[in-house]
Amino acid sequence: MRFPARSFLSVCLVAVCASLATAQSPQPSPSPQATDPQAAALLARSAAALRGNAPLSDVTLTGTARRIAGSDDESGQVTIKARATGQTRLDLNLPSGKHSESRNVSPAAGPNVGAGFSPSSSVAITAPSGQWTGPDGAAHDIAYHNLIAEPAWHSPAILLAQLLANPNLVVANLGQETRNGAAVQHLSIAQTATGTSDTDRLMQHLSQLDLYLDPATLLPASVAFNIHPDNNANLDIPVEIRFSDYRSVNGVKVPFRLERFFNGSLSLDIQLDSATLNSGLSASDFSL
Repeated sequence: MRFPARSFLSVCLVAVCASLATAQSPQPSPSPQATDPQAAALLARSAAALRGNAPLSDVTLTGTARRIAGSDDESGQVTIKARATGQTRLDLNLPSGKHSESRNVSPAAGPNVGAGFSPSSSVAITAPSGQWTGPDGAAHDIAYHNLIAEPAWHSPAILLAQLLANPNLVVANLGQETRNGAAVQHLSIAQTATGTSDTDRLMQHLSQLDLYLDPATLLPASVAFNIHPDNNANLDIPVEIRFSDYRSVNGVKVPFRLERFFNGSLSLDIQLDSATLNSGLSASDFSL
């Protein structure tokens, strides 16, 4: 993913972020090698805590957002859309202009598509794709290696549904720990390595994410993963999303406060005003 000065995901120049990423932020957990049944059960229980038996095909979230990017610090309106089939879109309307990002990452998509997976007829397998635009309206492709791990971070219910729908993931339970001043249950999740080559190991690393659950409610407290410069998939820049202020919307638990940290610094602070579920969003709603 590119990190231009005006992009809503950027907080500084890539070179500065890259030089500080290792020094300032904790390193990701080792990629799990085999699914731990206890970890898989915790993941399923967390998904049940989020949505119970409530159907969920799509979500539309609206509210206010504060974007911090280097010396820029501005606030405006945000609209977020996501479908269970893997499409997400985020639109920020700020004093500097409109910033948008759209992704299509189906639960079955990724480096192991076709490796023994037989999807239902309702799931279309497509290669991950994404674009972002800034105030000038020019579209920029998101690098493939930045589409492998980054989840539907703004909707934990859809995020966990997508993780559970992907048979190529392995999950490890790393136990309880303290994170951001609170006790959490730590799950490590990554794609199954299909071989032992450097490419196989890189793909597994690129898919790595860490999920932190509230041990009492099993609701996600945060999720962490890495993004990378467009031209260097080996260079990790850590991202963390923190969830709070969960509210029940038609039986689904929705966090109305979302904080995105880029390389350890707050880059996006979202306070939702409304959440609409199952409105019938179509693929055309995610075109930039």
